[in-house]
Amino acid sequence: KSHHYGLMLAGAQVVYLDAYPLDRYGMYGAVPVKEIKRKLLELRRAGLLDRVKMLMLTNCTFDGIVYNPTRVMEECLALKPDLAFLWDEAWFAFARFHPVYRRRTAMAAARTLTENLRGQELADRYARQQQELGDDPDDDTLLDHRLVPDPAKARIRVYATQSTHKTLTSLRQGSMIHVFDQDFSHRTAETFREAYMTHTSTSPNYQILASLDLGRRQAALEGFELVQKQLEQAGVLRDAIDQHPVLSRYLRFLTTPDLIPGEFRASGVEQPLRTGLARMSEAWEDDEFVLDPTRATLHIGLTGIDGDTFKHEHLMDRYGVQVNKSTRNTLLFMTNIGTTRSAVAYLIEVLLKIVEELEDRKDQLGPPALRRQDADAARDTVVALPDFSSFHPAFRPGGRTPEGDIRRAFYLAYDETQCEYLSADEVTEAMTGGRAVVSATFVTPYPPGFPVLVPGQVVNDAVLDYMRALDTREIHGYRPQTGYRVFTEQALKEQQTLLESGNNPWAPA
Repeated sequence: KSHHYGLMLAGAQVVYLDAYPLDRYGMYGAVPVKEIKRKLLELRRAGLLDRVKMLMLTNCTFDGIVYNPTRVMEECLALKPDLAFLWDEAWFAFARFHPVYRRRTAMAAARTLTENLRGQELADRYARQQQELGDDPDDDTLLDHRLVPDPAKARIRVYATQSTHKTLTSLRQGSMIHVFDQDFSHRTAETFREAYMTHTSTSPNYQILASLDLGRRQAALEGFELVQKQLEQAGVLRDAIDQHPVLSRYLRFLTTPDLIPGEFRASGVEQPLRTGLARMSEAWEDDEFVLDPTRATLHIGLTGIDGDTFKHEHLMDRYGVQVNKSTRNTLLFMTNIGTTRSAVAYLIEVLLKIVEELEDRKDQLGPPALRRQDADAARDTVVALPDFSSFHPAFRPGGRTPEGDIRRAFYLAYDETQCEYLSADEVTEAMTGGRAVVSATFVTPYPPGFPVLVPGQVVNDAVLDYMRALDTREIHGYRPQTGYRVFTEQALKEQQTLLESGNNPWAPA
């Protein structure tokens, strides 16, 4: 959510990227490098590639999908040599301290890529690429070819944000920004520091800063040992569920093939988490995406209990077990450097109590009701996850290309006369009548905490279907009693006229 507000405050014109969906489990995967290249090539065809400044991706995702940052940056720099990268590693700060994880971090990838650009091997690969592709390859060729950048032109400009307090040791809100930017000192340093001081102050935060120093020292001295224990506890948790005669009838942890389609796993290793460190290392070296072993997504569909109810009414309210995230049929558990064997044992004990209660209730049902319940539990309710629809033309300065001006839409919505509220049924009715319904706010369900709608985005049937199927209790930017806050038709007409006339009051000075 913070990314979207940051982009709004910066006045950035945003091009959203589509991650591959995992509809059966109600979650998104990650953005394939082919999708990123497709968008860059689309902007290049429109003559706008020079305006592309930064690529922002989350590594690893909340559900544990980890990118191959070296490959992503190599292929993007082959198309735009001065592109900057911002990797959100909020839940990945611990990865630096394990040799298998480390290669998939932004800072390690930046260093590796810098060294590669200075070496002969990459220069030879680039020369072969030029010979194979020729001077003017078409877009399809570029999409299907694994690209390498021109060593003479590429600049490594990489930033990573890490919430240290989430996976290492610090007081709440203790976070770090890591910088590996070859152009930082002469191009970015002053504006970076000015922006930083605009949004924070050291005066009230000395305790947090001191805790970050302590956490950094702890990680430097014993980080590998702590992360290795974290990995081991995740393995213990998985084994305890999978091998338990009762729990395994209702619960199972999702595996790499469940969460990462085969097209993104060049190594062909089906279960890198189960085949030892060497095979895991092979997958982490070659595959486009890998699964972080410390994220354990538990499929609960066979219990017949939805994720929100399981999370709140059973785990949290009854047993005090805090769950990181839920979907309609999954729960996400995460081990960290503080996870103990007793904590894992307690979780297993709690899950067993819940399952035994289910067994007791089933014993009281007659055969017809039992068959009906089992059939209902076995059938996962699949709701298609919506891709980003589009920005309305009133908020698309480029017109022909997909970027949108979130800032203009966000501040236009401050004027109440430009907005109205429509229920979901009224939105459907308006769309059926040919009206473009455009969100005036961010609409963000928790969990997972990312916007389904952003200011200026066109509402479509896929978004409405997804929102109707949600069973989360907290949705920022949407109130059932009033409905969706959208722009009036007149407001959109006026904004589009201003945009087309060149008298856009929201344009950057």
